Amino acid sequence: MRALVTGQVGLGKKDYLEAVADFAGSQGESIKIFNIGDMMYQEGPDIRPGRILDLPWSRLNSLRRAAFKDVISQEKDHDHVLVNTHATFRWRHGLFAAFDFDQVQQLNPDIFICLVDNIEVVHHNLHRDHDIDATLKDCMVWREEEILATEMLANALNKPFYILSKGRHEPTVQTAFRLLCRPDMRKVYPSFPMSHVVDMPDILHEIDTFRAALAEDFITFDPGDVDEKLLLDRAVDAAKQGNVDQFLDVTPHTFGGSKAVGDTIRVSVREVLDIAGDVDGQIYMRDFKLIDQSDMIVSLVPELPGKDGKDIPGLSSGVERELQHAFEHTKDVYVVWKPKKAPSPFITETATKIFTSTTEALDHFEAQGMITTKNLFGQ
Repeated sequence: MRALVTGQVGLGKKDYLEAVADFAGSQGESIKIFNIGDMMYQEGPDIRPGRILDLPWSRLNSLRRAAFKDVISQEKDHDHVLVNTHATFRWRHGLFAAFDFDQVQQLNPDIFICLVDNIEVVHHNLHRDHDIDATLKDCMVWREEEILATEMLANALNKPFYILSKGRHEPTVQTAFRLLCRPDMRKVYPSFPMSHVVDMPDILHEIDTFRAALAEDFITFDPGDVDEKLLLDRAVDAAKQGNVDQFLDVTPHTFGGSKAVGDTIRVSVREVLDIAGDVDGQIYMRDFKLIDQSDMIVSLVPELPGKDGKDIPGLSSGVERELQHAFEHTKDVYVVWKPKKAPSPFITETATKIFTSTTEALDHFEAQGMITTKNLFGQ
């Protein structure tokens, strides 16, 4: 299997893909990584580190073609290959392509993957490693361009395209491994309430257990691996308190804040407010694309404490819209319904099957032969 992996500068794709290869080794598989950027530096030993994108287009294109030529000549010697590159660059030259279609066509990847991550993390890494002035807005636009260009390239070659969060926990590495080495596994979009349960630790624990259970037995595309809405909410709160010109201290966490997994970084409140529309728009676009690239959606609807001691279904507008989108795009729709109150017809009439617990759902999936590698990988 050959995968061409793109993603904007600042993601840290190289370290991530090395973690994927290490995980593959622990599962008895070997993955060869071709880092196009490193290969271009090898072709031009006179280029100072971190300055290759400042070269004239003509030399940049020449170096890239030489690197891709080497990949094409060597990739046939390996069972599994990851080509680490970019689809676009938004640099001092402006916006420009980072590939040559004829060479990508000759390489003929089996799948295309565009990696994404929280934009404040990308922005921080970009300025830490490069001498460039880019706003959060610039990074948001670049990410959207990278996704679109990669998807168009995949469509031109009639190959599968996946958006995959780099995330900050092991299951995303496992997901990348499975896309490359276990492609017959079922692909699942886990759906669950997010923004309005962040202050409910018991519900967050229930959601995390649900997500982990699905990630153990399926290829999962988890919307919780990118959580910029939480950053935006903090910026809005700061602005309401008159702190629009201040900074937020942000420590990357797993969803729900259960585990810190990165150094604290400073983010401008004003810059976050400037991307409010981009955050909402890209969440809307990205989550629907994650559903489209999945075989089925599995939604957890927990029971939340309501007014006057009356519990209510934790059914957010986002979850409802995801279920409807999946149904309209002929995906299998499964719902784990925890509330005592019966689900409405808008749930029952669109769901393939409704369960009362995650365990019941997993037992059904196993009985139906949907879990093909149980207790073999990623334990």
